[in-house]
Amino acid sequence: MTTELCNSPWSSTRIYVAGNVASIDDRNYTAAYWTQGNVPSTSSGDVNSGQPWVSGVACKPASLAAQTLDPDSNFSPATLQFLKDNTGFDGEQWNNIMKLINKPEQDSLDWTKYYGYCENIHDDRGYTIGIFGATTGGPNDDGPDAPTLFKEYDAASGASSPSIQGGLSRIGVHGSMSGSILKISDSAKVFCGKINGLQSNAAWREAMWRTFYKVYISYSVQQASQRGFDDALTVGSFVDTALNQGATGDSGSLEGLLSRSGNSSDEKTFMATFYAQRTKIVDTNDYNQSPNGKNRVKEWSTLMNEGITDLKNCDADVIKVTSWTMH
Repeated sequence: MTTELCNSPWSSTRIYVAGNVASIDDRNYTAAYWTQGNVPSTSSGDVNSGQPWVSGVACKPASLAAQTLDPDSNFSPATLQFLKDNTGFDGEQWNNIMKLINKPEQDSLDWTKYYGYCENIHDDRGYTIGIFGATTGGPNDDGPDAPTLFKEYDAASGASSPSIQGGLSRIGVHGSMSGSILKISDSAKVFCGKINGLQSNAAWREAMWRTFYKVYISYSVQQASQRGFDDALTVGSFVDTALNQGATGDSGSLEGLLSRSGNSSDEKTFMATFYAQRTKIVDTNDYNQSPNGKNRVKEWSTLMNEGITDLKNCDADVIKVTSWTMH
């Protein structure tokens, strides 16, 4: 029998509403209604007890990785400041967003290991590269983002007139643009070997985040903001959708899903519809192998239902919602 993981520890200052979960003394408790300052272990009972907390099963504390204990250390000072200035979210929030994104991408919460990731996963999108899966393009992707990444790398490396070719040359690989598609002329072994070698390259990491922002994050922040939403969980949900299904374009893209999610000004209500719409289409061959897509959406929707919208002080909760099996 598998022991349930503990949610993040109960806080005396946090406001909990019905459905929120917190742990204390290795047991999870679910809030029955609005409550603050009531210790779950002494203010709980069964569902009909009238107490503010409903006692759950015993749980085991989540094991926290070093990157969680000091989330700012996962970013360069320049990247951290760039993200704060342009999104309003700090290192802890972006670290949690990236953990939630990386689970269904790489089956790991240690997203920092994938700056040098490179693979042709034979999805007709060319090579997939880095922490957000930049692609070189192909029949299933006529708007790839890897060309922007290589140009940004050239810029981050000091080029006065950055170019795609300049970035490729700095890495020591060969390719050319065919319309919007970047055709790599090196073998997969050579090309991915060179990309793997950039894992700890500071300019490459900076270029990765600048590209990530330009292609996916900026649009996601804009779409949340124009609806009056400013929670890290909402923006992260949009970013995950955009990089997995495209920011704009067909009905499955972030743009398409948003158009079918209603116009509620209540963030939780809007996002419940958004998650329901995404769940309908996410497990298709174009996006995720079933049931990975539904689990991918469930990560975000569970945190939303539990009121963990700022993605702060929620390390155990993130571990818990990502403790599903990849297929």
